[in-house]
Amino acid sequence: MRHTTALKDHHKERRTFTFRTLIAFCLVVLMMLGLVARMFYLQVLQYDTYRVKSDLNRVQLQPVAPTRGLIYDRNGVLLADNRPSHNLTLIKELVQDLDGVIARLAEVVDINDDDIVRFKRRLNQRRRPYQSVPLKFKLNDEEIARIAVDFHRLPGVRVEAELIRYYPYGKSLVHALGYVGRINERELKRIDAHNYSGTHHIGKLGVEKYYEDVLHGQVGMQKVETNARGRVLRVLERESPVPGKDLHLYLDLNLQLAAEKALGESRGAVVAMDPNTGGILALVSTPGYDPNSFVTGISGKDYRALQNSSDLPLFNRAIRGRYPPASTLKPFVGIAAVDSGTVKLDYTMFDPGFYQITRGGRKYRDWKRWGHGKVDLSKAITESVDTYFYDVGHRMGIDPMSDYLGRFGFGKVTSVDLPEAHGAILPSREWKKRSRNRPWYPGDSLNLSIGQGFMVATPLQLATAAMTLANRGKWWAPRMLQTIANDDSFVVDVPPEKQLPDVKLTKDEYWDYMTESMEKVIHASNGTARRIGKGLKYRIAGKTGTAQVVGIKQDERYDAEALSEKNRDHALFIGFAPVESPKIVLSVIVENTGGGSSAAAPVARKVFDTYLLGHSSDDEAIADVGGGE
Repeated sequence: MRHTTALKDHHKERRTFTFRTLIAFCLVVLMMLGLVARMFYLQVLQYDTYRVKSDLNRVQLQPVAPTRGLIYDRNGVLLADNRPSHNLTLIKELVQDLDGVIARLAEVVDINDDDIVRFKRRLNQRRRPYQSVPLKFKLNDEEIARIAVDFHRLPGVRVEAELIRYYPYGKSLVHALGYVGRINERELKRIDAHNYSGTHHIGKLGVEKYYEDVLHGQVGMQKVETNARGRVLRVLERESPVPGKDLHLYLDLNLQLAAEKALGESRGAVVAMDPNTGGILALVSTPGYDPNSFVTGISGKDYRALQNSSDLPLFNRAIRGRYPPASTLKPFVGIAAVDSGTVKLDYTMFDPGFYQITRGGRKYRDWKRWGHGKVDLSKAITESVDTYFYDVGHRMGIDPMSDYLGRFGFGKVTSVDLPEAHGAILPSREWKKRSRNRPWYPGDSLNLSIGQGFMVATPLQLATAAMTLANRGKWWAPRMLQTIANDDSFVVDVPPEKQLPDVKLTKDEYWDYMTESMEKVIHASNGTARRIGKGLKYRIAGKTGTAQVVGIKQDERYDAEALSEKNRDHALFIGFAPVESPKIVLSVIVENTGGGSSAAAPVARKVFDTYLLGHSSDDEAIADVGGGE
């Protein structure tokens, strides 16, 4: 049977096509309406929100670091400067493969492991988003050019210019000024994060640390427009930073360099002060180190070399070195003895070369084994007679002696703006009980009377005490800062605990007597420092000292050749000049070089000459005519 095939239904197909077309059109219209609605929502209803987000991507708020204030000496010589440095930095938020970018940069410029370690340490510190982090400092022109060629392949990499601290006199002033260095995590917790945004350095030691708030200034801000790579296209707004203020110190650079030269290769310290103000004219500690290497970060190898050096270059001997003051303490003990009424001014005793507390007991020997014969206070100062001070120290006892020494600043930190200064040790009955859990013995008083035993002082304390003596009791707290530039209202703020009362004596003639006795130390034929008095055009009042580093048995004699160099005596000197109207006071310590008359006093003469005459005496001008302690 044959079947027939139905004809194609064009009408039905047309209806189906039309229906599908209508559905498709409706879907397109709905999608268009959805798109228009979304665009309306984004462009109109959410306009403000997305405009802010767009601006955040396009416009960034960047801190502008202030210029650090400069530091000058009393004569206007620049001591601490700022110099431009081009640094290689990275912005973490713009770098996807941090290690890969660093590896690529290491192919272009020299980046060592220390650079990378310090960079990652800074990266983990608190910082603002999109704040650049330094990877390498002080790029040269060739390194900058090599990096610039690859900028398009290094998103987030910058070469930024900044001013960094520069110390033109290097190690000569490091112990006087201190230095600045990179801000560490501990410092970030205590500083104003806003004011230090964009700043990488902070004062670490000395004047740089104490006057950080004055030197730093106030941070500025700027709005900048950036492209998709984060590169700055233009500055939209700018609030300029307030630069730090410049400091003018009492320090005299010429005197500082002369004192350093006078010490030569020896380990030691010199502190010179203006007795009319308390201003520190020179503060030298040798050996020193170059502070410029600390500004951008010293390598671990170099720092360990400084740490492990037997000469301790990192140690500030001038304000932290604790030395037995030895015979330089005798003028203050002498004043204590007569003013406390222990002995009269005309008191004399016979010196056989030793002193005994009890007959047949231990002999406390004088430096002159055969003795000085009949001795009064003036002769005891002039010839540095130990036995006289053993006698008056035994009579006086510890309580008056410790009290009077404290009035001159021993055992205290009295400096205004040297934050690392040490108080050293002024022994007393209570101190020994507290620290040693033992009572005070008469023999302890004898040792203290000649500046030995438990007593230790810093060179700064010795200079301060000598200044008070030169001023006939007038007290000034030692200070580095003289003025702040363009601040006529500035006055050095002295904390109450550092402004000691003036030293008042029962009779003013005691000041005159002690000054005349110290003058004989230099200018009398029997003075221990007569060596430096030859050819002087002014008068010096001074006192030498020789401090034992190791004890010597009662029946033994000191033999420097038998001791290692580090166990030999220290040489000390304190003094002021001109006697009639003091303009400079100083203390000198020269480690392990023997007697104060032979090692420390010649250094003092050169410093005095430089300040008072404008030039330093040479070694041949100082005749070696003996002297001793």
